[in-house]
Order: sequence, then structure tokens, then C-alpha cells
Amino acid sequence: MALPFFYQPEIATTSSVILSEETSKHCVQVLRMKEGEHMQLTDGKGNAYTAAITKSDKKHCTVAIESTSFLPAATKQISIGISLLKNANRFEWFLEKATEMGVTNIIPLLCNRTERQHFRFDRMHSIVIAAMLQSQQVWLPILHEPTNLSNVIELSNAQQKLIAHCEAGDKATICGLDIANDVQILIGPEGDFSIAEIEMALQHNYQPVSLGNTRLRTETAGVVAAALLVNA
Repeated sequence: MALPFFYQPEIATTSSVILSEETSKHCVQVLRMKEGEHMQLTDGKGNAYTAAITKSDKKHCTVAIESTSFLPAATKQISIGISLLKNANRFEWFLEKATEMGVTNIIPLLCNRTERQHFRFDRMHSIVIAAMLQSQQVWLPILHEPTNLSNVIELSNAQQKLIAHCEAGDKATICGLDIANDVQILIGPEGDFSIAEIEMALQHNYQPVSLGNTRLRTETAGVVAAALLVNA
């Protein structure tokens, strides 16, 4: 049976580790773990640790690191810039699925047609952490604060830059492209990118791509893009 798996952002391997209050509560109060029982930890930076509880406390559970390992980051770095949504639950669903599939960088976009909502970064970040743990990964995707689309376009240094939009015109399919190891794709809001936004992206060497023959919701488009890029 797999050991319980937890996220601890800062881990010093040379000494005992006091788990965060949230993790301590989950270990001791929810899972009823006792001294001597083992768990796995990750710092979200490629490191995995096996640890044993030395002090069972629901606020300050203490563990001793027994072994460590390191998993290099994936060769393919996938960045998805995706518009915030009026329905926050749909955006949260995208975050969960994109993390599970191995997206490495997520940029919530503020576009001309974005129906801006209050972005609760702590909640969104906790969803990404939970998805990382659920999918047994040790690299935590980078989740950015909401960023204006123009800033993302102008500052991107991705090796390959793609934009998915609904306007007519020649578009490649992701399956038909040679995908670079450092790729970024932009996904627009419910009303799509404006013509001016699309033109700005094209001027900065973004390549237009199609995600299929049907019009997709923003969060669905994000998941489809993630799946296609991860498996390209």
C-alpha cells in the first residue's frame, strides 16, 4: 500500500522537519497517524523524501527524514496562458486537470473580453498542490498571478509559441507540428481573443493552431491543449 503523500515546501534533510499545521492536522487528526509511522514528502522541486513520525502532534507534527531521491524535471516544459473565467469552478477544474497531466507553467490571463473575477491565489494554489499529490508527482507547476495578455505576449521567451483562437484563417493542428521542448500556448476567454489581440500575438511570432472542429469552452480548450502538447 502506498504511503501517505504530502507537500512540504521547505525541507532540511539534515534535521527533523516540523510539518505545516495543515499537514500536521491531516496526518494526526484525519489519518490518525502515530509515532513511527511512515509517509512520503515532496518539496515540489523534484525531491522526494521518506520520513517517519517522531512526534505526533496535530499542530506541529515532527518527522525524521530517512531517505531521499530526486526526479529530474520533464524534458518538455509546457506553459499554458488561459483566460480567467466568470465561473471560478471551471477554472479550478482546468487547474486540476492540467496539473495531473504534467503542465509545468500556468498563467491566468486578463484579456479584453475576460469577465474578471476575484482571483483567490491561495485557493487556486492549493488546488494545484492537491492535484500534484493526487497524481504522485514531485514537481509543482508554477502558478502565476493574473497577468495582462499583452505582457505575456511581449515578454514570452518560449522556444515555440502557439495561440488557439476561433477566427477564420489558416491554422496548424498541434498533432501536425514538431513540438519544441519549451512551448507556450494561449487560450482565450468565452468571447475569444479580440482581433487586435490575435494580431499582436502574430506579430510576436505566435503560430495559430486549431484544437479541433468544434468550438470548445475555455477550460475544455485548455485541457485539450494540455493533452495534445504533453503527448506530442
